[in-house]
Amino acid sequence: MADFARLMPRAPVPPLRVGTVGGPCWRLCDQKPKNFTLVLFYRGLHCASCKVQLQEWEAHAAAFRERGVRVIAVSADSRERAERAAETWGIDEITLCWGLTLDQARAWGLYVSEGRAVGDGGVEEPAFFVEPALFLVRPDNTLFAGILQTLPFARPRLEDVLAGLDAIIATGAQPRGDYTGETRQAAE
Repeated sequence: MADFARLMPRAPVPPLRVGTVGGPCWRLCDQKPKNFTLVLFYRGLHCASCKVQLQEWEAHAAAFRERGVRVIAVSADSRERAERAAETWGIDEITLCWGLTLDQARAWGLYVSEGRAVGDGGVEEPAFFVEPALFLVRPDNTLFAGILQTLPFARPRLEDVLAGLDAIIATGAQPRGDYTGETRQAAE
């Protein structure tokens, strides 16, 4: 059985370097958003649910920018498939990235599926692809929050993500989910 990473809030995230549609390579370590980089991993061109999600997020790209959040969408698709997705889905505000490797997917703890069918949109699945995931990464490249999925359904609603960002930014909320069993001592 393969050993997969489990990312922890407050800890550094793995490096991420991928190609972009219509641009140079994208590196997470180069990003300096006001509040967060939102890394949205999606299945790829073959996924009708990904198309719906990315089109919705594309329509609200300004809402993320207003909150100081940089959104990128990453798949294991080839450059050609990612360019086709951008063109046919109408994605040009959100940075659409391609070329995620199996090693990168494992480092991020993503669930990976083997391609074996034709997707909902009539497009053949690639040899492998990642299942949906969403990570909020702080400007210092540490994890604030993450959501992992094993299938394409029941994704976080855009309204909930935006409301959550508003609450986090307004209150200065700290990450959750990093308790190790040791009690933290109050500062004296």
